Amino acid sequence: MGKKGKKEKKGRGAEKTAAKMEKKVSKRSRKEEEDLEALIAHFQTLDAKRTQTVEVPCPPPSPRLNASLSVHPEKDELILFGGEYFNGQKTFLYNELYVYNIRKDTWTKVDIPSPPPRRCAHQAVVVPQGGGQLWVFGGEFASPNGEQFYHYKDLWVLHLATKTWEQVKDYIYYNDVYAFNLDTFTWSKLSPSGTGPTPRSGCQMSVTPQGGIVVYGGYSKQRVKKDVDKGTRHSDMFLLKPEDGREDKWVWTRMNPSGVKPTPRSGFSVAMAPNHQTLFFGGVCDEEEEESLLGEFFNDLYFYDATRNRWFEGQLKGPKSEKKKRRRGRKEEPEGGSKPACGGAGTQGPVQVVKEVVAEDGTVVTIKQVLTAPGLAGQPRSEDEDSLEEASSPAPGPCPRSNAMLAVKHGVLYVYGGMFEAGDRQVTLSDLHCLDLHRMEAWKALVEMDPETQEWLEETDSEEDSEEVEGAEGGVDDEDSGEESSAED
Repeated sequence: MGKKGKKEKKGRGAEKTAAKMEKKVSKRSRKEEEDLEALIAHFQTLDAKRTQTVEVPCPPPSPRLNASLSVHPEKDELILFGGEYFNGQKTFLYNELYVYNIRKDTWTKVDIPSPPPRRCAHQAVVVPQGGGQLWVFGGEFASPNGEQFYHYKDLWVLHLATKTWEQVKDYIYYNDVYAFNLDTFTWSKLSPSGTGPTPRSGCQMSVTPQGGIVVYGGYSKQRVKKDVDKGTRHSDMFLLKPEDGREDKWVWTRMNPSGVKPTPRSGFSVAMAPNHQTLFFGGVCDEEEEESLLGEFFNDLYFYDATRNRWFEGQLKGPKSEKKKRRRGRKEEPEGGSKPACGGAGTQGPVQVVKEVVAEDGTVVTIKQVLTAPGLAGQPRSEDEDSLEEASSPAPGPCPRSNAMLAVKHGVLYVYGGMFEAGDRQVTLSDLHCLDLHRMEAWKALVEMDPETQEWLEETDSEEDSEEVEGAEGGVDDEDSGEESSAED
């Protein structure tokens, strides 16, 4: 029994050591991948110095393997791209492009600005569209010592007619319009005249009493450099309506509504309110930097009246209230720092902020914003009520959030769920609140939620585990250092 128990204990110890070893190897792999990404970025910086396409007759390419050799769809030419070469001590990767003329038996090197990063073992295919296209997907990059590898998952296309490279991003935005016929159960694509919204996602649509469609806001982003995207919050509004009363012909018109407009944001929610008004709730305004994201969540209400083409800010009735702004920020202390909060009766005096924002068309738009606290909204103002009125402080309502679900039934607004962030933690909500839009007096909590009870898992590295693994490996750290130096060489 003693030997058996000792054997089982030894077996469990081996499993524990193996698990710790696997964890450290995984961490080391992530570090190696980061090193390779930095090396790839360095080569891309060198490639970025190319400003124009240059075609130069040349001798045959240097020796290589795992390149792609493709047939031009219209000409008697072969296209060679990428590849690798190992000289016994160092691995070389290429992103060169060569063209072989079959009839003339000649080679031409074609240097094109902004090519794909150096790679080998990629997939390539040629199609005849647009005068010929060479599509390149994935592939592999290796460190000079051939011991570290980075695997691509990007997609590129070489337009053979214009000799230009284009990276096809993972995200593609659209601005096309389709209509679904409820009688025939069929889709049809509309081709409206006029200038409509730019391609985007997350825009909100509502119907006007005259049968038109209002499109407001949205979000889009573009790649500014490797693995860095820049987002744009759209705050423009467009009206899509039948032209001359015809159902088969539509026209876009840019709208410039008056009144108190929502501040730029994304992730807001929309529902149809009484009197054919469109209700906007919440959202988030993100300030994006290269390696950080700071944003502000909202729980305010806005109404858009399509008949008068005017915005109204919603405010609740009642005695004077205090308001508070929630911000998304970095968690500075792991314990006792920023805690997720939803609802609450904290109070401060209302503050009106007047901002001048440059719209996408270059015009300056003046925006009045009343900073709201969790649970406070307001009543729609009349045309003559441009000044700030003192608001009330009824029972707390939904806390600031984005991506909530809205519905209106019998003049009552229902708000369910959504999310907000506290430090690095994302809190997904399941509470339900309602508000009588006719009385505009107070929110009522139908289902409450304590965000503190929600499980949030974070990846943690134990220093104790690392020390035990280092002892079990017996000096692997020295080998790691040697390998890193070799990779840098």
